[in-house]
Amino acid sequence: MRSDVRDLRAGAGLSQGALAEILGVSRQTVNAIETGRYDPSLSLAVRIARHFELSVEEVFHVDD
Repeated sequence: MRSDVRDLRAGAGLSQGALAEILGVSRQTVNAIETGRYDPSLSLAVRIARHFELSVEEVFHVDD
């Protein structure tokens, strides 16, 4: 699964650490999501999408 988290975060002027603090996760978790090494839980995916005022489907894309 790929995501737009890196682009959204950078566009908002947030560091990985700042986004991690907002979401209540570690910076390493944000990095792993951005690099595609970790698929977030549903609750974390929803928190990320809500933070950027988008739907989960607008942030995360299932690779076909």
